[in-house]
Amino acid sequence: MPGKNVLIMGAAGRDFHNFNVFFRNNKEYNVVCFTAAQIPNIDGRIYPAELAGKLYPKGIKIYEEEKLVKLIKEYKIEEVFFSYSDVPFNYVMTKASIVNFAGASFTLLSPEQTMLKSKKPVIAVLAVRTGCGKSQTSRKLVKILRYAGKKVVAIRHPMPYGDLLKQKVQRFAEIKDLKKHNCTIEEIEEYEPHIVLGGIIYSGVDYEAILKEAEKEADIILWDGGNNDTPFYKPDVTFTVVDPHRPGHELSYYPGNTSLRMADVAIINKIDSAAPQDILEVMNNIKKVNPDAVIIEGASPLIVDKPELIAGKRVLVIEDGPTLTHGEMKYGAGIVAAQKNGAKEIVDPRPFVVNSIKETFKKYPSIGTLLPAMGYGAKQIKDLESTINKTDCDSVLIGTPVDLGRILKINKPSARVQYELQEIGNNTLEKVLKAKGLL
Repeated sequence: MPGKNVLIMGAAGRDFHNFNVFFRNNKEYNVVCFTAAQIPNIDGRIYPAELAGKLYPKGIKIYEEEKLVKLIKEYKIEEVFFSYSDVPFNYVMTKASIVNFAGASFTLLSPEQTMLKSKKPVIAVLAVRTGCGKSQTSRKLVKILRYAGKKVVAIRHPMPYGDLLKQKVQRFAEIKDLKKHNCTIEEIEEYEPHIVLGGIIYSGVDYEAILKEAEKEADIILWDGGNNDTPFYKPDVTFTVVDPHRPGHELSYYPGNTSLRMADVAIINKIDSAAPQDILEVMNNIKKVNPDAVIIEGASPLIVDKPELIAGKRVLVIEDGPTLTHGEMKYGAGIVAAQKNGAKEIVDPRPFVVNSIKETFKKYPSIGTLLPAMGYGAKQIKDLESTINKTDCDSVLIGTPVDLGRILKINKPSARVQYELQEIGNNTLEKVLKAKGLL
């Protein structure tokens, strides 16, 4: 008998992993299609047969999520598996209601059902929201472990926005690898800092194949989780970063709340720029849902390479794209640095936006007077460059983890702001690693 007809709701990442681990060779299910959300220009593709396995010789189609109800009815879908992240609880239950209305069941696979077991120790770095400071935590852990003589290989949550077959397993060890794999700005923001530190980072589509390659050259695997998702690998120790600039989100976002409950260590980041009452709220919420977690308080000190380009200037601030869009942050390191360094004015880019950048502001109208570094493909990168160059300002402040000046031709003076994790108090990353026997 054929398996149950199911549909996977995704955003080019967790959905593919869930398919590979749970469905690919499972005859109890027939995955009719994927739907796509959050990321532009990923619908209309096919998950290739070479990755889908012998049960799917024609591959699996990917449709835009707007067609969800029609697809459920047309293909007699019995069960829908929700497989993307960084969304509020009411969003998830609204999708569940739509699916139920259309006649199907709505399911969330658990971390236990989708985590692979590594032969090497695994450290997982998670976050309750996009933009909490997870990446700087990962970098700090890598530095500590490498100083202790450990060979650390990072594996990043997927961002496969191009040719899925070519992106099955991606290894990044040099800056030129970013060009080799046709990386988007969003990918470069995550991979480049590891490469600059002299490290190796993997990403891609098939995380079982990725793990086998990473294990060949690692003493320790570091899972650098994105988009507040749960780990793809079973961790030996889990760090989850929370953000006091968004107090309460740690209790009301999926699957960030799950990530917090999984944490051995909860890191309250950005305490140097957050309100005391918001820090206290976050701390109380951690203790409420995960009283056994070690709590580390952390600051994010900012370093500006050319502060003279900010003081007294009319500044265009560029921040990390996903943090401002589905991460819902109103500002980032760039805005904080501009204010601290005496900018005369934060220039509003909205009168100057073009094409896909204009569409981003329409979709996320609360972004406000700063520019998200959107770059999901060559066309959008060009639109970002045009928007920057059209904007009437004295200088540009880049608050993203990547050096945009290397990717874009910016026609104005530009400065960069960078930031690292600084632990405050007695609890530190190093102490945790020693206690867990990883140092």
